Amino acid sequence: MAEQQAGTVQADQHDHDHDHSHGGGCGVPSYEIRDLIVKEDVQKKAKELAELIYQSAEVQHYRRAEKQINGNERIQQLIGLIKKKQKELVAFETTFKNADMVKKIENEMNELQEELDGIPIVSEFQQSQSDINYLLQMVVSIVRETVAEKINVEDAAAPEPEECIE
Repeated sequence: MAEQQAGTVQADQHDHDHDHSHGGGCGVPSYEIRDLIVKEDVQKKAKELAELIYQSAEVQHYRRAEKQINGNERIQQLIGLIKKKQKELVAFETTFKNADMVKKIENEMNELQEELDGIPIVSEFQQSQSDINYLLQMVVSIVRETVAEKINVEDAAAPEPEECIE
């Protein structure tokens, strides 16, 4: 009986037109242990890079500005008033359909926003946000360009797996 089962398994393997060792048989990916180690290595390096970014002058400046903004009573009042006006604006646009009130509220919001933007720490905070975004975009661009030098990522296509017969 065991010999018959072994013979059946061997016969089944020979009935396929191909083997499954081509790496992607039947659309199921296969990984070598080396690939898994590389992924862990990449993750480790990405975390190291994230820590470097966190320690950067741009992020430290952002954190200081954020702390000052959160502790400034007038700034918090202005932010609260702007949020309240935004809700009022939506209500008068959608529910009450009152164009005159919408215009009045928009003007009030603009005045509040101008006052907020006129506070030096707010503009510093906005600039630090912009600096961090630029830094992150630069890192992504460098990684993309470095990988693209090695392979043409955008033109790369996965090879079609050989057809599986079930």
